[in-house]
Amino acid sequence: MNCPICGKAATEGYRPFCSRRCSDVDLGRWLTGAYVLPGPEMEDDLPESFDGQTSDGESPDGEVPDASRPKRPQ
Repeated sequence: MNCPICGKAATEGYRPFCSRRCSDVDLGRWLTGAYVLPGPEMEDDLPESFDGQTSDGESPDGEVPDASRPKRPQ
């Protein structure tokens, strides 16, 4: 089995990699999002019903919403 990063022979201690360096390179790619599975495009990460407030009525920054401010249309 060859190392998927550099192509050298894999070693028992770092299988499927040949060294700690190649193992760390692979981990870095995972952590930075370089490995992405294709899928459908996402339009929005938040549900349509999300109005920016927590369940206790406060916004994420801790402010209580002003009743005089107009709400976002839903």
